[in-house]
Amino acid sequence: MADAHIRCFSCGAEAPDIEGPVHRYLASTPGCWARFTELSAREYQDVNFMRCHQLTVDSYAVQHPGEPSPQTIQSVAVHLASLYMVLERNLPMREATGFIQQLAQHKAAFFWLEPPENKGAITVVDVWRTENVQAHLQAVRAWAESAWAAWAAHHEQVKAWAGLVQ
Repeated sequence: MADAHIRCFSCGAEAPDIEGPVHRYLASTPGCWARFTELSAREYQDVNFMRCHQLTVDSYAVQHPGEPSPQTIQSVAVHLASLYMVLERNLPMREATGFIQQLAQHKAAFFWLEPPENKGAITVVDVWRTENVQAHLQAVRAWAESAWAAWAAHHEQVKAWAGLVQ
């Protein structure tokens, strides 16, 4: 049935119950991944939506950490550190990608952080439902704050990793 929804086992979003592709290591249901790709397309198609794209990617990544592997360990580390830098240290979003690239050079320092059971109250579907630029930007910011707060048990470690970038 086209209208059927299921809860994403990773982030908890109510997403379409569909068959389809998923990310190689960000663990999600196909419907949740579809909502993320649709949201990304919206951001890529309009510079006004694109202003928050890094927070979109960071939030989705930390809500879908997958299983321990070198890729997932690095993904969680750099995306959590990006959330920290933007949300708490006020790093301009346009500088976040460069920060991530610099931090990734220190991947030997990263280790698996046990994901929280609840990865945040706001999900990709909440942002996907927004209907204009202002609502979208506000929802992405709230999503990022929710996702970052969910990982509170690991904030000190993430801050230490962020400090590796001079």
